[in-house]
Amino acid sequence: MTFAQIKQIAIEHGIKIVGVKKQEIVRAIQKQEGNIPCFATGMLDHCGQPHCLWLEVCE
Repeated sequence: MTFAQIKQIAIEHGIKIVGVKKQEIVRAIQKQEGNIPCFATGMLDHCGQPHCLWLEVCE
């Protein structure tokens, strides 16, 4: 997923994106969707969210 696509999802969720890093934007989206905001925090192996939109690009 491109950064432009991530920003578009954030805009659709009403999340501010100006001056915010990609990881922070994704975490804000995760939180708003009711998920654990764990993107790129090293929790991939034990996050417990198999249907997370960001799973394929998580670090």
